[in-house]
Amino acid sequence: MTAESQYLDLKSLRTVTGKTADWPELAKDCVCFANARGGKILIGIEDGQTESPTGQILPAGLAEKIMKRIGELTVNVTLSTQIRVSDNGGEYLEITVARSNAPASTTDGRFYLRIADNCKPLVGSDIQRLLDERNAQPWETLTTLKVPRKQVDTDKFSRFVTDIRASDRVKTSVKEKSDPELLDHYLLAADGFLTNLGILCVGRRQDRAMLGTAPVIQFLKFDENHQKVNKIVWDDYSLTPMELIEAVWQEIPDFREQYELPAGLFRTTLAVYDEVVVRELMVNALVHRPYTQRGDIFLNLRTDCLEVVNPGLLPLGVTPRNVLHTTVRRNEHLARVFHDLKLMEREGSGFDRMYEVLLSQARPVPELREGPDRVEVIIRKRILKPEIIEFISKADQTWQLNQRERITLGLLAQHESLTARELSALLELDEIAGLSSWMGRLQKIGVVQQKGKTQATRYFVNPHLLRKLDFTQSTTLSLIEPYRLKALILEDLRRYPDSAISDIHHRVAPELDRHRMKQALEILIKDGLIVFSGEKRWRRYSTVD
Repeated sequence: MTAESQYLDLKSLRTVTGKTADWPELAKDCVCFANARGGKILIGIEDGQTESPTGQILPAGLAEKIMKRIGELTVNVTLSTQIRVSDNGGEYLEITVARSNAPASTTDGRFYLRIADNCKPLVGSDIQRLLDERNAQPWETLTTLKVPRKQVDTDKFSRFVTDIRASDRVKTSVKEKSDPELLDHYLLAADGFLTNLGILCVGRRQDRAMLGTAPVIQFLKFDENHQKVNKIVWDDYSLTPMELIEAVWQEIPDFREQYELPAGLFRTTLAVYDEVVVRELMVNALVHRPYTQRGDIFLNLRTDCLEVVNPGLLPLGVTPRNVLHTTVRRNEHLARVFHDLKLMEREGSGFDRMYEVLLSQARPVPELREGPDRVEVIIRKRILKPEIIEFISKADQTWQLNQRERITLGLLAQHESLTARELSALLELDEIAGLSSWMGRLQKIGVVQQKGKTQATRYFVNPHLLRKLDFTQSTTLSLIEPYRLKALILEDLRRYPDSAISDIHHRVAPELDRHRMKQALEILIKDGLIVFSGEKRWRRYSTVD
Protein backbone atom coordinates (compact mmCIF):
# COMPACT_ATOMS: atom_id res chain seq x y z
CA MET A 1 0.00 0.00 0.00
CA THR A 2 1.46 3.37 -0.96
CA ALA A 3 1.53 6.70 0.89
CA GLU A 4 -0.98 9.50 0.38
CA SER A 5 -0.74 11.19 -3.00
CA GLN A 6 -2.80 13.09 -5.55
CA TYR A 7 -4.78 9.91 -6.15
CA LEU A 8 -4.89 8.31 -2.68
CA ASP A 9 -6.06 9.38 0.78
CA LEU A 10 -5.95 7.31 3.99
CA LYS A 11 -8.44 7.79 6.84
CA SER A 12 -9.08 6.26 10.22
CA LEU A 13 -12.22 4.20 10.82
CA ARG A 14 -13.16 6.82 13.45
CA THR A 15 -13.88 9.23 10.55
CA VAL A 16 -17.11 7.37 9.77
CA THR A 17 -18.05 5.67 13.06
CA GLY A 18 -19.17 6.73 16.51
CA LYS A 19 -19.21 10.24 17.95
CA THR A 20 -16.00 11.15 16.11
CA ALA A 21 -17.59 10.64 12.69
CA ASP A 22 -16.83 13.65 10.45
CA TRP A 23 -19.07 13.28 7.42
CA PRO A 24 -18.55 16.85 6.09
CA GLU A 25 -14.78 16.22 6.00
CA LEU A 26 -15.22 13.00 4.04
CA ALA A 27 -17.65 14.73 1.69
CA LYS A 28 -15.08 17.48 1.11
CA ASP A 29 -12.41 14.91 0.20
CA CYS A 30 -14.77 13.19 -2.23
CA VAL A 31 -15.45 16.55 -3.91
CA CYS A 32 -11.68 17.17 -4.12
CA PHE A 33 -11.06 13.94 -6.00
CA ALA A 34 -14.10 14.39 -8.26
CA ASN A 35 -12.93 17.85 -9.36
CA ALA A 36 -9.37 16.61 -9.95
CA ARG A 37 -8.75 13.31 -11.74
CA GLY A 38 -10.54 10.96 -9.40
CA GLY A 39 -8.88 8.79 -6.77
CA LYS A 40 -9.29 6.39 -3.88
CA ILE A 41 -10.02 6.94 -0.19
CA LEU A 42 -9.09 4.04 2.10
CA ILE A 43 -11.18 3.98 5.29
CA GLY A 44 -9.64 2.06 8.19
CA ILE A 45 -5.95 3.09 7.97
CA GLU A 46 -4.63 5.03 10.97
CA ASP A 47 -2.34 8.07 10.62
CA GLY A 48 1.23 7.10 9.86
CA GLN A 49 0.31 3.50 9.00
CA THR A 50 0.31 1.71 5.66
CA GLU A 51 -2.23 -1.02 6.45
CA SER A 52 -5.28 -1.56 8.62
CA PRO A 53 -4.94 -2.73 12.27
CA THR A 54 -4.51 -6.50 12.71
CA GLY A 55 -7.84 -8.29 12.80
CA GLN A 56 -9.92 -5.13 12.19
CA ILE A 57 -13.53 -5.92 11.20
CA LEU A 58 -15.64 -3.25 9.51
CA PRO A 59 -19.12 -2.57 10.94
CA ALA A 60 -21.93 -4.21 9.01
CA GLY A 61 -23.59 -1.90 6.49
CA LEU A 62 -20.77 0.68 6.58
CA ALA A 63 -20.35 0.78 2.79
CA GLU A 64 -24.06 1.43 2.22
CA LYS A 65 -24.10 4.09 4.95
CA ILE A 66 -21.16 5.95 3.36
CA MET A 67 -22.77 5.85 -0.08
CA LYS A 68 -25.99 7.28 1.36
CA ARG A 69 -24.36 10.05 3.45
CA ILE A 70 -21.98 11.20 0.68
CA GLY A 71 -24.92 11.27 -1.73
CA GLU A 72 -26.76 13.55 0.69
CA LEU A 73 -23.78 15.88 1.24
CA THR A 74 -22.38 16.29 -2.29
CA VAL A 75 -23.40 17.23 -5.83
CA ASN A 76 -22.00 15.55 -8.98
CA VAL A 77 -19.92 13.03 -7.01
CA THR A 78 -19.93 9.41 -8.19
CA LEU A 79 -18.30 6.73 -6.08
CA SER A 80 -18.14 2.99 -5.50
CA THR A 81 -17.02 0.99 -2.45
CA GLN A 82 -15.34 -2.35 -1.87
CA ILE A 83 -14.15 -4.14 1.27
CA ARG A 84 -10.44 -5.06 1.15
CA VAL A 85 -8.26 -7.14 3.48
CA SER A 86 -4.66 -6.27 4.44
CA ASP A 87 -1.93 -8.91 4.66
CA ASN A 88 -2.41 -8.95 8.46
CA GLY A 89 -6.08 -9.86 8.12
CA GLY A 90 -7.48 -6.43 8.94
CA GLU A 91 -10.33 -5.10 6.83
CA TYR A 92 -10.56 -1.64 5.31
CA LEU A 93 -12.98 0.03 2.91
CA GLU A 94 -11.81 1.25 -0.50
CA ILE A 95 -13.83 4.16 -1.85
CA THR A 96 -13.24 4.91 -5.54
CA VAL A 97 -14.23 8.45 -6.54
CA ALA A 98 -14.71 8.98 -10.28
CA ARG A 99 -13.56 12.10 -12.07
CA SER A 100 -16.63 14.27 -12.58
CA ASN A 101 -17.43 15.75 -15.98
CA ALA A 102 -19.46 18.48 -14.27
CA PRO A 103 -18.24 20.65 -11.37
CA ALA A 104 -18.60 18.81 -8.05
CA SER A 105 -19.45 20.57 -4.80
CA THR A 106 -20.83 20.02 -1.33
CA THR A 107 -24.54 20.62 -0.90
CA ASP A 108 -23.83 23.89 0.90
CA GLY A 109 -22.15 25.22 -2.26
CA ARG A 110 -18.44 24.72 -1.48
CA PHE A 111 -15.93 23.68 -4.14
CA TYR A 112 -12.62 21.90 -3.52
CA LEU A 113 -9.79 20.47 -5.61
CA ARG A 114 -7.18 17.79 -4.87
CA ILE A 115 -3.68 19.20 -5.43
CA ALA A 116 -0.82 16.77 -4.69
CA ASP A 117 -1.82 15.21 -1.35
CA ASN A 118 -3.84 18.21 -0.11
CA CYS A 119 -7.45 19.31 -0.49
CA LYS A 120 -7.65 23.01 -1.44
CA PRO A 121 -10.80 25.18 -1.31
CA LEU A 122 -11.69 27.07 -4.50
CA VAL A 123 -12.80 30.68 -4.21
CA GLY A 124 -13.50 33.63 -6.49
CA SER A 125 -12.28 33.27 -10.07
CA ASP A 126 -11.10 29.69 -9.45
CA ILE A 127 -14.74 28.58 -9.23
CA GLN A 128 -15.49 30.16 -12.61
CA ARG A 129 -12.44 28.43 -14.09
CA LEU A 130 -13.71 25.12 -12.74
CA LEU A 131 -17.12 25.75 -14.32
CA ASP A 132 -15.47 26.63 -17.65
CA GLU A 133 -13.16 23.60 -17.64
CA ARG A 134 -15.81 21.10 -16.49
CA ASN A 135 -18.58 21.42 -18.99
CA ALA A 136 -20.72 18.32 -19.30
CA GLN A 137 -19.02 17.60 -22.64
CA PRO A 138 -15.37 18.59 -23.31
CA TRP A 139 -14.64 20.98 -26.18
CA GLU A 140 -12.63 18.25 -27.92
CA THR A 141 -15.64 15.96 -28.37
CA LEU A 142 -18.14 18.61 -29.54
CA THR A 143 -19.24 18.57 -33.17
CA THR A 144 -19.51 22.35 -33.40
CA LEU A 145 -19.19 22.79 -37.19
CA LYS A 146 -21.15 19.66 -38.22
CA VAL A 147 -18.45 18.61 -40.68
CA PRO A 148 -19.27 15.13 -42.11
CA ARG A 149 -16.85 12.46 -40.90
CA LYS A 150 -15.86 11.59 -44.46
CA GLN A 151 -14.71 15.17 -45.03
CA VAL A 152 -11.20 14.62 -43.69
CA ASP A 153 -7.93 15.71 -45.26
CA THR A 154 -7.00 12.41 -46.87
CA ASP A 155 -3.23 13.00 -46.67
CA LYS A 156 -3.32 13.96 -43.00
CA PHE A 157 -5.65 11.10 -42.07
CA SER A 158 -3.50 8.59 -43.96
CA ARG A 159 -0.39 9.86 -42.17
CA PHE A 160 -2.18 9.71 -38.81
CA VAL A 161 -3.29 6.11 -39.36
CA THR A 162 0.20 5.07 -40.52
CA ASP A 163 1.91 6.68 -37.52
CA ILE A 164 -0.57 5.15 -35.06
CA ARG A 165 -0.03 1.65 -36.44
CA ALA A 166 3.75 2.13 -36.33
CA SER A 167 3.76 3.31 -32.70
CA ASP A 168 4.96 0.93 -29.99
CA ARG A 169 2.70 2.70 -27.50
CA VAL A 170 -0.47 1.50 -29.19
CA LYS A 171 -1.98 -1.88 -28.34
CA THR A 172 -2.17 -4.50 -31.08
CA SER A 173 -5.97 -4.61 -30.75
CA VAL A 174 -6.09 -0.89 -31.60
CA LYS A 175 -3.71 -1.22 -34.55
CA GLU A 176 -5.96 -3.91 -36.00
CA LYS A 177 -8.95 -1.56 -36.19
CA SER A 178 -10.05 -0.29 -39.58
CA ASP A 179 -9.46 3.32 -40.57
CA PRO A 180 -13.04 4.42 -39.73
CA GLU A 181 -12.80 2.57 -36.38
CA LEU A 182 -9.60 4.46 -35.52
CA LEU A 183 -11.46 7.69 -36.18
CA ASP A 184 -14.02 6.69 -33.55
CA HIS A 185 -11.46 5.18 -31.16
CA TYR A 186 -9.58 8.48 -30.78
CA LEU A 187 -12.86 10.46 -30.62
CA LEU A 188 -12.04 12.26 -33.86
CA ALA A 189 -15.64 11.67 -34.99
CA ALA A 190 -19.05 11.27 -33.32
CA ASP A 191 -22.62 10.94 -34.58
CA GLY A 192 -21.50 11.05 -38.22
CA PHE A 193 -19.50 14.30 -37.84
CA LEU A 194 -15.89 15.22 -37.13
CA THR A 195 -15.39 16.43 -33.57
CA ASN A 196 -13.40 19.58 -32.85
CA LEU A 197 -10.46 17.29 -32.07
CA GLY A 198 -10.94 15.52 -35.40
CA ILE A 199 -10.90 18.82 -37.29
CA LEU A 200 -7.71 19.83 -35.47
CA CYS A 201 -5.88 16.55 -36.17
CA VAL A 202 -7.17 15.26 -39.53
CA GLY A 203 -9.54 17.94 -40.86
CA ARG A 204 -9.26 20.21 -43.89
CA ARG A 205 -7.53 23.59 -43.65
CA GLN A 206 -10.73 25.61 -44.19
CA ASP A 207 -12.58 23.70 -41.46
CA ARG A 208 -9.67 24.17 -39.03
CA ALA A 209 -9.74 27.91 -39.75
CA MET A 210 -13.48 28.05 -39.03
CA LEU A 211 -12.97 26.60 -35.54
CA GLY A 212 -11.78 30.04 -34.44
CA THR A 213 -9.41 28.75 -31.78
CA ALA A 214 -7.08 26.49 -33.81
CA PRO A 215 -3.49 27.34 -32.80
CA VAL A 216 -1.54 30.12 -34.52
CA ILE A 217 2.18 30.45 -33.75
CA GLN A 218 4.32 33.58 -34.14
CA PHE A 219 8.12 33.52 -33.90
CA LEU A 220 9.68 36.91 -33.14
CA LYS A 221 13.42 37.55 -32.86
CA PHE A 222 14.76 40.63 -31.08
CA ASP A 223 18.25 42.18 -31.04
CA GLU A 224 20.12 43.57 -28.03
CA ASN A 225 18.16 46.84 -28.38
CA HIS A 226 14.86 44.92 -28.20
CA GLN A 227 14.15 45.70 -31.85
CA LYS A 228 12.40 43.03 -33.91
CA VAL A 229 14.76 41.62 -36.55
CA ASN A 230 12.89 38.51 -37.78
CA LYS A 231 9.36 37.14 -37.84
CA ILE A 232 7.95 33.77 -38.92
CA VAL A 233 4.22 33.07 -38.64
CA TRP A 234 2.21 29.86 -38.97
CA ASP A 235 -1.28 31.30 -39.33
CA ASP A 236 -2.85 29.68 -42.40
CA TYR A 237 -4.23 26.67 -40.46
CA SER A 238 -2.72 24.26 -42.98
CA LEU A 239 -0.85 22.33 -40.25
CA THR A 240 -2.21 20.14 -37.48
CA PRO A 241 -0.91 20.61 -33.91
CA MET A 242 1.38 17.59 -34.45
CA GLU A 243 2.81 19.09 -37.65
CA LEU A 244 3.32 22.50 -36.03
CA ILE A 245 5.87 21.04 -33.60
CA GLU A 246 8.02 19.75 -36.46
CA ALA A 247 7.58 22.96 -38.46
CA VAL A 248 8.72 25.17 -35.58
CA TRP A 249 11.83 23.10 -34.98
CA GLN A 250 12.79 22.80 -38.66
CA GLU A 251 11.94 26.30 -39.94
CA ILE A 252 13.53 28.51 -37.27
CA PRO A 253 17.21 28.81 -38.28
CA ASP A 254 18.31 30.05 -34.86
CA PHE A 255 17.64 26.60 -33.39
CA ARG A 256 20.60 25.26 -35.43
CA GLU A 257 23.11 27.43 -33.53
CA GLN A 258 25.65 25.65 -31.33
CA TYR A 259 28.34 26.43 -28.78
CA GLU A 260 31.83 25.00 -28.93
CA LEU A 261 33.14 23.95 -25.53
CA PRO A 262 36.63 22.69 -24.58
CA ALA A 263 36.83 19.00 -23.63
CA GLY A 264 40.43 18.15 -22.79
CA LEU A 265 42.48 18.19 -26.02
CA PHE A 266 39.30 18.33 -28.08
CA ARG A 267 36.23 20.52 -28.39
CA THR A 268 32.61 19.49 -28.14
CA THR A 269 29.45 21.18 -29.41
CA LEU A 270 26.31 22.03 -27.47
CA ALA A 271 23.06 23.35 -28.94
CA VAL A 272 22.14 26.87 -27.87
CA TYR A 273 18.58 25.57 -27.41
CA ASP A 274 18.28 21.82 -27.02
CA GLU A 275 15.84 20.07 -29.36
CA VAL A 276 14.27 18.11 -26.50
CA VAL A 277 13.55 21.33 -24.60
CA VAL A 278 12.11 23.16 -27.61
CA ARG A 279 9.82 20.26 -28.51
CA GLU A 280 8.62 19.90 -24.91
CA LEU A 281 7.85 23.62 -24.82
CA MET A 282 5.77 23.32 -27.98
CA VAL A 283 3.95 20.20 -26.75
CA ASN A 284 3.01 21.96 -23.50
CA ALA A 285 1.84 25.05 -25.40
CA LEU A 286 -0.34 23.03 -27.80
CA VAL A 287 -1.72 20.29 -25.55
CA HIS A 288 -2.43 22.28 -22.39
CA ARG A 289 -3.82 25.50 -23.90
CA PRO A 290 -7.54 26.29 -23.42
CA TYR A 291 -9.06 25.76 -26.88
CA THR A 292 -12.14 27.71 -25.86
CA GLN A 293 -10.02 30.88 -25.74
CA ARG A 294 -8.58 32.78 -28.70
CA GLY A 295 -4.98 33.93 -28.80
CA ASP A 296 -1.70 33.21 -30.59
CA ILE A 297 1.28 31.31 -29.21
CA PHE A 298 4.38 33.52 -29.25
CA LEU A 299 8.00 32.36 -29.39
CA ASN A 300 10.05 35.41 -28.45
CA LEU A 301 13.76 34.84 -29.07
CA ARG A 302 15.84 37.41 -27.22
CA THR A 303 19.60 37.74 -26.94
CA ASP A 304 19.69 35.90 -23.62
CA CYS A 305 16.59 33.69 -23.58
CA LEU A 306 13.65 32.08 -25.35
CA GLU A 307 10.17 33.04 -24.15
CA VAL A 308 7.13 30.91 -24.96
CA VAL A 309 3.89 32.80 -24.32
CA ASN A 310 0.61 30.88 -24.37
CA PRO A 311 -2.88 32.41 -24.05
CA GLY A 312 -4.97 31.42 -21.04
CA LEU A 313 -4.07 30.41 -17.51
CA LEU A 314 -2.56 27.20 -16.21
CA PRO A 315 -4.98 24.28 -15.74
CA LEU A 316 -6.87 24.55 -12.48
CA GLY A 317 -4.75 23.05 -9.71
CA VAL A 318 -1.40 23.77 -11.39
CA THR A 319 0.72 26.71 -10.24
CA PRO A 320 4.32 27.82 -10.95
CA ARG A 321 5.14 26.39 -7.48
CA ASN A 322 3.89 22.83 -8.05
CA VAL A 323 4.39 22.22 -11.78
CA LEU A 324 6.98 19.48 -11.08
CA HIS A 325 4.57 17.48 -8.93
CA THR A 326 1.07 18.05 -10.33
CA THR A 327 -0.34 16.29 -13.36
CA VAL A 328 -3.40 17.88 -14.96
CA ARG A 329 -4.31 17.42 -18.61
CA ARG A 330 -6.69 20.11 -19.75
CA ASN A 331 -7.31 18.42 -23.13
CA GLU A 332 -7.46 14.74 -22.21
CA HIS A 333 -8.10 13.33 -25.68
CA LEU A 334 -5.56 15.52 -27.48
CA ALA A 335 -3.00 14.43 -24.89
CA ARG A 336 -3.86 10.81 -25.67
CA VAL A 337 -3.24 11.39 -29.38
CA PHE A 338 0.12 13.07 -28.66
CA HIS A 339 1.10 10.24 -26.34
CA ASP A 340 0.25 7.48 -28.79
CA LEU A 341 2.16 9.32 -31.53
CA LYS A 342 5.16 9.46 -29.15
CA LEU A 343 5.13 13.25 -29.00
CA MET A 344 4.69 13.42 -25.23
CA GLU A 345 4.45 11.40 -22.02
CA ARG A 346 0.86 11.20 -20.76
CA GLU A 347 1.81 11.56 -17.10
CA GLY A 348 2.97 15.16 -17.42
CA SER A 349 6.73 14.60 -17.31
CA GLY A 350 7.46 17.47 -19.70
CA PHE A 351 8.81 19.89 -17.10
CA ASP A 352 10.76 17.12 -15.37
CA ARG A 353 12.43 16.37 -18.70
CA MET A 354 13.26 20.03 -19.30
CA TYR A 355 14.75 20.32 -15.79
CA GLU A 356 16.87 17.23 -16.42
CA VAL A 357 18.22 18.40 -19.80
CA LEU A 358 18.89 22.00 -18.78
CA LEU A 359 20.62 21.08 -15.52
CA SER A 360 22.79 18.49 -17.27
CA GLN A 361 23.86 21.32 -19.60
CA ALA A 362 24.68 23.61 -16.63
CA ARG A 363 21.83 25.96 -17.48
CA PRO A 364 19.20 27.55 -15.22
CA VAL A 365 15.92 25.67 -14.80
CA PRO A 366 12.83 26.89 -16.72
CA GLU A 367 11.08 29.94 -15.33
CA LEU A 368 7.28 29.61 -15.30
CA ARG A 369 5.18 32.75 -14.89
CA GLU A 370 1.41 33.15 -14.90
CA GLY A 371 -0.08 36.50 -15.89
CA PRO A 372 -3.70 37.65 -15.80
CA ASP A 373 -4.46 36.05 -19.18
CA ARG A 374 -1.35 34.15 -20.25
CA VAL A 375 1.40 31.75 -19.23
CA GLU A 376 5.10 32.34 -19.96
CA VAL A 377 7.95 29.84 -19.89
CA ILE A 378 11.46 31.32 -20.10
CA ILE A 379 14.52 29.28 -21.07
CA ARG A 380 17.87 30.99 -20.41
CA LYS A 381 20.64 30.29 -22.93
CA ARG A 382 23.65 30.98 -20.72
CA ILE A 383 25.78 28.15 -19.38
CA LEU A 384 26.50 28.81 -15.72
CA LYS A 385 29.44 26.44 -15.23
CA PRO A 386 30.67 24.54 -18.32
CA GLU A 387 32.61 22.04 -16.21
CA ILE A 388 29.35 20.74 -14.73
CA ILE A 389 28.37 19.26 -18.10
CA GLU A 390 31.25 16.76 -18.06
CA PHE A 391 30.78 16.05 -14.36
CA ILE A 392 27.08 15.14 -14.70
CA SER A 393 27.88 13.00 -17.74
CA LYS A 394 30.62 11.07 -15.90
CA ALA A 395 28.49 10.59 -12.79
CA ASP A 396 25.61 9.29 -14.92
CA GLN A 397 27.87 6.88 -16.80
CA THR A 398 29.29 5.58 -13.52
CA TRP A 399 26.06 5.10 -11.54
CA GLN A 400 23.24 5.20 -14.15
CA LEU A 401 21.32 7.88 -12.27
CA ASN A 402 17.56 8.18 -12.63
CA GLN A 403 15.82 11.39 -13.64
CA ARG A 404 15.23 12.74 -10.13
CA GLU A 405 18.81 11.98 -9.09
CA ARG A 406 20.17 13.84 -12.13
CA ILE A 407 17.97 16.86 -11.39
CA THR A 408 19.04 16.97 -7.72
CA LEU A 409 22.72 16.50 -8.54
CA GLY A 410 22.52 19.20 -11.20
CA LEU A 411 21.07 21.71 -8.72
CA LEU A 412 23.73 20.92 -6.11
CA ALA A 413 26.54 21.14 -8.67
CA GLN A 414 25.32 24.57 -9.81
CA HIS A 415 24.91 25.99 -6.30
CA GLU A 416 27.88 24.12 -4.73
CA SER A 417 25.88 23.62 -1.53
CA LEU A 418 22.25 24.01 -0.47
CA THR A 419 20.38 23.73 2.80
CA ALA A 420 17.50 21.29 3.04
CA ARG A 421 15.07 24.21 2.93
CA GLU A 422 16.75 25.78 -0.13
CA LEU A 423 16.85 22.49 -2.02
CA SER A 424 13.19 21.82 -1.17
CA ALA A 425 12.25 25.25 -2.52
CA LEU A 426 14.14 24.67 -5.78
CA LEU A 427 12.38 21.31 -6.18
CA GLU A 428 9.02 22.93 -5.34
CA LEU A 429 8.44 20.63 -2.37
CA ASP A 430 6.03 21.62 0.40
CA GLU A 431 7.89 19.60 3.02
CA ILE A 432 11.57 18.81 3.57
CA ALA A 433 10.59 15.18 4.14
CA GLY A 434 9.90 14.91 0.41
CA LEU A 435 13.61 15.34 -0.37
CA SER A 436 14.38 11.67 0.19
CA SER A 437 12.68 10.55 -3.03
CA TRP A 438 14.60 13.18 -5.02
CA MET A 439 17.91 12.41 -3.31
CA GLY A 440 17.52 8.73 -4.20
CA ARG A 441 20.86 6.90 -4.02
CA LEU A 442 23.04 10.01 -4.20
CA GLN A 443 24.10 9.83 -0.54
CA LYS A 444 24.26 6.03 -0.40
CA ILE A 445 26.74 5.85 -3.30
CA GLY A 446 28.71 8.81 -1.93
CA VAL A 447 27.96 11.37 -4.64
CA VAL A 448 26.35 13.80 -2.17
CA GLN A 449 27.31 14.47 1.44
CA GLN A 450 25.65 16.50 4.17
CA LYS A 451 26.43 18.55 7.26
CA GLY A 452 24.08 19.51 10.07
CA LYS A 453 20.66 18.18 11.02
CA THR A 454 16.95 18.81 10.27
CA GLN A 455 16.33 22.16 8.56
CA ALA A 456 19.97 23.22 9.04
CA THR A 457 21.17 20.26 6.97
CA ARG A 458 23.42 21.40 4.13
CA TYR A 459 23.95 19.15 1.09
CA PHE A 460 26.98 19.34 -1.21
CA VAL A 461 28.76 17.29 -3.86
CA ASN A 462 31.45 15.01 -2.40
CA PRO A 463 34.77 16.87 -2.98
CA HIS A 464 36.69 13.58 -3.15
CA LEU A 465 34.40 12.49 -5.96
CA LEU A 466 35.12 15.70 -7.84
CA ARG A 467 38.82 14.89 -7.79
CA LYS A 468 38.23 11.24 -8.69
CA LEU A 469 36.20 12.20 -11.76
CA ASP A 470 38.76 14.87 -12.73
CA PHE A 471 36.20 17.58 -12.15
CA THR A 472 38.01 20.88 -11.64
CA GLN A 473 36.14 23.56 -9.78
CA SER A 474 37.32 26.83 -8.29
CA THR A 475 37.67 26.88 -4.51
CA THR A 476 34.91 28.81 -2.74
CA LEU A 477 33.76 29.48 0.81
CA SER A 478 30.29 28.01 0.29
CA LEU A 479 31.03 25.15 2.74
CA ILE A 480 32.97 27.19 5.29
CA GLU A 481 32.44 26.19 8.92
CA PRO A 482 30.47 28.74 11.03
CA TYR A 483 33.37 29.38 13.43
CA ARG A 484 35.72 30.13 10.52
CA LEU A 485 33.21 32.51 8.98
CA LYS A 486 32.90 34.39 12.28
CA ALA A 487 36.69 34.66 12.50
CA LEU A 488 36.85 36.13 8.99
CA ILE A 489 34.13 38.68 9.82
CA LEU A 490 35.96 39.76 13.01
CA GLU A 491 39.21 40.23 11.10
CA ASP A 492 37.41 42.21 8.40
CA LEU A 493 35.73 44.52 10.93
CA ARG A 494 39.06 45.17 12.66
CA ARG A 495 40.34 46.47 9.34
CA TYR A 496 37.14 48.19 8.22
CA PRO A 497 35.11 49.28 11.26
CA ASP A 498 31.64 50.79 10.89
CA SER A 499 30.80 48.63 7.84
CA ALA A 500 27.41 47.73 6.35
CA ILE A 501 26.50 44.07 5.86
CA SER A 502 26.67 44.49 2.07
CA ASP A 503 30.30 45.65 2.32
CA ILE A 504 31.24 42.81 4.69
CA HIS A 505 29.51 40.30 2.44
CA HIS A 506 31.35 41.57 -0.64
CA ARG A 507 34.79 41.55 1.00
CA VAL A 508 34.58 38.31 2.99
CA ALA A 509 32.60 35.79 0.93
CA PRO A 510 30.39 37.12 -1.90
CA GLU A 511 29.51 33.56 -2.96
CA LEU A 512 27.77 32.89 0.36
CA ASP A 513 24.06 33.37 0.82
CA ARG A 514 23.40 36.76 2.46
CA HIS A 515 21.23 35.03 5.06
CA ARG A 516 24.24 33.06 6.33
CA MET A 517 26.27 36.27 6.64
CA LYS A 518 23.50 37.97 8.62
CA GLN A 519 23.13 34.90 10.83
CA ALA A 520 26.86 34.96 11.65
CA LEU A 521 26.68 38.69 12.51
CA GLU A 522 23.75 38.10 14.88
CA ILE A 523 25.68 35.38 16.71
CA LEU A 524 28.72 37.67 17.08
CA ILE A 525 26.46 40.39 18.53
CA LYS A 526 24.92 37.89 20.95
CA ASP A 527 28.40 36.76 22.03
CA GLY A 528 29.39 40.38 22.69
CA LEU A 529 32.20 40.42 20.11
CA ILE A 530 30.74 43.13 17.85
CA VAL A 531 28.25 45.98 18.19
CA PHE A 532 26.07 47.86 15.74
CA SER A 533 24.54 51.29 15.26
CA GLY A 534 21.56 52.33 13.14
CA GLU A 535 18.65 50.22 11.91
CA LYS A 536 17.76 48.26 8.81
CA ARG A 537 19.76 49.36 5.74
CA TRP A 538 21.62 52.02 7.77
CA ARG A 539 22.92 49.48 10.28
CA ARG A 540 26.74 49.51 10.69
CA TYR A 541 28.91 46.95 12.51
CA SER A 542 32.17 47.34 14.46
CA THR A 543 34.25 45.20 16.81
CA VAL A 544 34.11 45.77 20.56
CA ASP A 545 37.09 47.90 21.64
